[in-house]
Amino acid sequence: MTDFIQLLLSGMATGAIYALAALGFTLLWQASGTINFAQGEFVMVPAFLMLAFNNLGLPLLASFALTCFVAVFLLGWVFKRGLIDPLIRFGMMPVVVATLGLSIAMRNGVRAGYSPEAHPFPGLFADKLFNIAGVTVTLADVGTLALALLLVLGTQAFLSRTVTGRAMQAVAQNTDSATVLGINVPRMVLYTFAINALLACAAALLVTPTYLAKFDMGEGLATKAFFAAIIGGFNNSRGALLGGLIVGVCENLASAYISPAYKDAVALLIFMAVILFKPQGLLGQKVERKV
Repeated sequence: MTDFIQLLLSGMATGAIYALAALGFTLLWQASGTINFAQGEFVMVPAFLMLAFNNLGLPLLASFALTCFVAVFLLGWVFKRGLIDPLIRFGMMPVVVATLGLSIAMRNGVRAGYSPEAHPFPGLFADKLFNIAGVTVTLADVGTLALALLLVLGTQAFLSRTVTGRAMQAVAQNTDSATVLGINVPRMVLYTFAINALLACAAALLVTPTYLAKFDMGEGLATKAFFAAIIGGFNNSRGALLGGLIVGVCENLASAYISPAYKDAVALLIFMAVILFKPQGLLGQKVERKV
């Protein structure tokens, strides 16, 4: 039983990181109808930026703060104005192709410009173990889970309890009606891209100490985050949290009780089951479209 609880906690910590990346998928889809298949690289690039700033002598938190500013500009404003805005008017397919190409370019750019090797990354939490009722947990797992949940729930509270957040939701629900109500739609969409960049930086800070800074670290993360977003419900930001936790816990349990070889297949299996029986996701709502 203690082993199960340990696996459950570590799986929830990993799943909370998936939820951060999945939340970026759902926010961009709701606000601008955009699917960013470079989302994993949006986590990888901040990891290398933080590593570079840290190697220059800056403390980890200062490196994180500076990376957030750079990421909001490059992965928020430049990404929106330089790639999404010119292509979204032609439909979803050009955006999908462009973001797939961007992900390849970012991976190869970091590989050629920085290093193809994996680099150790300083941990945000001390390397400590706690024994509670026979269950051994690490400070890193508890801290990662708590911080990731705080970020996801804080983003949810911002969207539902602030004027700006409600304006962003109005834009997500109906752009034309939001415009009539006097909401600055382009600004709200830009805020969404900026929040996505900040969430990617937070995910990089939490996941990289365990998985190391690698040029291809975003590949698997993006896939699982995308599955998590669909499992929870692509049109429901709370679904990102649920989907991320489900994927993280299930892959941890499958790795321990079945075989580590099946760990990466768990997200795909859950995704297929949800798509077959509840296509809108566990917390998603059906959206009817007239043709």
